[in-house]
Amino acid sequence: MNQDPTFLLTEQLISLPSTTPRDAGCQDIMIERLEKLGFRIEKLRFGDVDNFWARLGSEGPLFCFAGHTDVVPTGPLEQWHHDPFLPTIQDGLLYGRGAADMKASLAAFITAIEGFLARHRQPKGSIALLITSDEEGVAVNGTVKVVDTLEARGETIDYCVVGEPTSADRFGDTIKNGRRGSLSGRLTIKGVQGHIAYPHLAKNPIHLLSPALAELAATHWDDGNEFFPPTSWQVSNIHSGTGANNVIPGKCELLFNFRFSTESTMEGLQQRVHAILDKHELAYQLEWSLSGLPFLTAQGPLVQAISNAIATTCGSKPELSTSGGTSDGRFIARICPQVVEFGPINATIHKINECVAVADIPKLSAIYQATLENLLA
Repeated sequence: MNQDPTFLLTEQLISLPSTTPRDAGCQDIMIERLEKLGFRIEKLRFGDVDNFWARLGSEGPLFCFAGHTDVVPTGPLEQWHHDPFLPTIQDGLLYGRGAADMKASLAAFITAIEGFLARHRQPKGSIALLITSDEEGVAVNGTVKVVDTLEARGETIDYCVVGEPTSADRFGDTIKNGRRGSLSGRLTIKGVQGHIAYPHLAKNPIHLLSPALAELAATHWDDGNEFFPPTSWQVSNIHSGTGANNVIPGKCELLFNFRFSTESTMEGLQQRVHAILDKHELAYQLEWSLSGLPFLTAQGPLVQAISNAIATTCGSKPELSTSGGTSDGRFIARICPQVVEFGPINATIHKINECVAVADIPKLSAIYQATLENLLA
């Protein structure tokens, strides 16, 4: 039987069915361990979402581990090899919903701090945890609300490691040192409905939109930079018509999304879209929704500290990447100048039969502990 403390805690957390936004008791388990270490715990519940902020020490710099206890739904249970909330080892892999995203990381946070404090009872700074149960859901009552609370009282963070599963082909090969911004739009083009046999009495919004749509699709938004690919504009949905083949529709609705780099701003992208629509003299309504601004942590103390910790544990230095979707790092970056993400291999996250390699679990704790030692010892 595997008696590694990080593995045992990972098993314990996986066994709790914390489908978003439920926490299902995961946070209480973490809090109990942290209270024994002297952490001050602040439970912050917003709506139906449980969050907590834990801090040990009052001096700077402040190092924070951030993560989420909620997991995505299991999907069809009959397709799982094992009960998704009954952690099971097979062929060196630990199976269970949340194994990689991100209960192994949560367990590693705790055991890394325990190991660090056993060696360094007086850290050269403070340690905190920011934990939510609303990362996999709509993400409106989780990390963003905790950050709002901290910001309102002037509390900032110097270094933050988010435990997202970032490793690609092998454990330890990738650190996320930033993420692209996500800006969505709902565009409604107004036309005039009519009989398809009398087009002169109607205005077809699909026809009206088409030249502008072609221009938007062909527009070069920016070149990206050393860390980010060029900004991308993509249509995700287009809808029009009554369902009849003899009716010109009265409107056309389009959903689109920008994934944008630090080379563009939200305001700049919005202005350029409006300019194209206005140039084509469209009657339209456009509603904008910002999911997150881009953030970037360049080479510096945190990137160096965790890179060295990974190299020591895994034998090779990781690559820096800003690929993938959004994460709660986008909220934390508002009050923290250095935010990175690091965690297990992400090949099975959100999939049926999610798993993490058993051998990687203690390594993850060792990397987090060495990062603490590199910055606060």
